[in-house]
Amino acid sequence: MASVLYVGLQDEDKIAIFSIDEAGGLRRLGDVAAAGGPSVMAVGPDRRMLYVGQRGGPALTAFRIDPETGGLAAAGTAAQPHAPTFLAPDRSGRFLLVAYYQGGGAAVFRLAADGTVGAASQAWLATATGAHAIATDRSNRFAYVPHIARIQDNVLEPPKNIPGPNTIMQFRFDAESGTLSANTPPRVAQADLAGPRHYCFHPDLDLVYFSNEQGCSVTSYRIHPGNGTLAPLQTISTLPGGFEGRNTCSQIHLTPSARFLYVGNRGHNSIAGFRVAPGTGFLVPAGHAATEAVPSAFCLDPEGRFLFAAGTASGRLASYRIAEENGALTPLAVQPVGARPAAVAAVRLDK
Repeated sequence: MASVLYVGLQDEDKIAIFSIDEAGGLRRLGDVAAAGGPSVMAVGPDRRMLYVGQRGGPALTAFRIDPETGGLAAAGTAAQPHAPTFLAPDRSGRFLLVAYYQGGGAAVFRLAADGTVGAASQAWLATATGAHAIATDRSNRFAYVPHIARIQDNVLEPPKNIPGPNTIMQFRFDAESGTLSANTPPRVAQADLAGPRHYCFHPDLDLVYFSNEQGCSVTSYRIHPGNGTLAPLQTISTLPGGFEGRNTCSQIHLTPSARFLYVGNRGHNSIAGFRVAPGTGFLVPAGHAATEAVPSAFCLDPEGRFLFAAGTASGRLASYRIAEENGALTPLAVQPVGARPAAVAAVRLDK
């Protein structure tokens, strides 16, 4: 089944669209205007809509996905009080959850029947500066907002040492009203300079994996099925032994099979791979693949056969094949994509 890849070019105010062939090759189909610096993306559960957060403005724009070609058509824009940092539809596809790094909070918006962003079901929930992600768990009853340990921690510069909250905030999510409320306890304590940033859920187990921006590691947590609270299980480094250079972690993704997990290293400029033990979810290192400078955004194709990483500092896009037997990444190609590729998302088409 055909798939397409979307790349948000923050400094060019547009989204590049690529087709993905059976060998993982990319062909640029065209570009779509996205004024205001497209910097984050999320795909609706039914794959009809692409939601894009723009820093300038700031705003949320819903793009309708053509199921035949993968083309995008703007369907509506909602102004925002702060720049959106992370977007995630809830499991029902009725709401869109948004985190705001600079704004220090979160909000929830209703999604209309046509997929466009409607009125807020929760206009604002104050957390703290450095809020970096938000999403609901498998049960659609709980959500988490990680906050990094240093603010404005640009890996291309020396550390500014501006302290961040360095915590995970725990919330209950009411899927009928689309509202968040603090769980008990409201926070998950972190080791010094861990800096939880992004996370992904295991599809079958009550587990969630967090990338730690400053800690350069992954921490897995058990999700209590009754109350949704997190209990840490394992923390494992994303860096090879002996590396002492400047580095921060970025995104984290799990293959649909839940056999392999990947995390971006900015500074070491690599994608760290892990094998996921069946039954337990325990992580085992599976090596590193060199990639483009400052890989802040990467994604997997919908079948989990390929990985696409954008070099924010290089303006290039790197493609890899995922080995079915061990999760190793084999480089396929590198191509220029545009200025500051800040978001990538792959979608399977219905044709």
